[in-house]
Amino acid sequence: MKYILEHPVTGRIGTEKFQTTIHWRNGILITDEPEKIGGQDLGPDPFTLLLTSLVACTLATLKMYIDHKGLNIPEIRVEANMFQKIGNEGASMQIDRLIIIPGLANTELQERLIRIAESCPISKILKANVSIASEFSGIASR
Repeated sequence: MKYILEHPVTGRIGTEKFQTTIHWRNGILITDEPEKIGGQDLGPDPFTLLLTSLVACTLATLKMYIDHKGLNIPEIRVEANMFQKIGNEGASMQIDRLIIIPGLANTELQERLIRIAESCPISKILKANVSIASEFSGIASR
């Protein structure tokens, strides 16, 4: 099996209630929970990080396409949020993504860019049947 990342993302939590330290390839990221649930709000919470991945991937994918096609689009913004839906099939999560390109009135190009955004790797992962294999170790194994 070949992992996507050369080194795994690792995280640690100590005595602070929800504050974690996440180590990634080139640095450290602090995550936390909002004050209203007992955190100190010193960093993004897990839901925000998930949406951040989608927003960042969408922007990078659209930028690569725009640059490849030589399109004159100087700015792209993406907003994302999520909510839980309750239906006949039970509960599910809905993510709403809004792509904002100031001044772009060409509906054909808008539709094409939405299709490109849908093909970003994080969109594909979130829509796929993802499995998570968990194991326990008393020592760091990776």
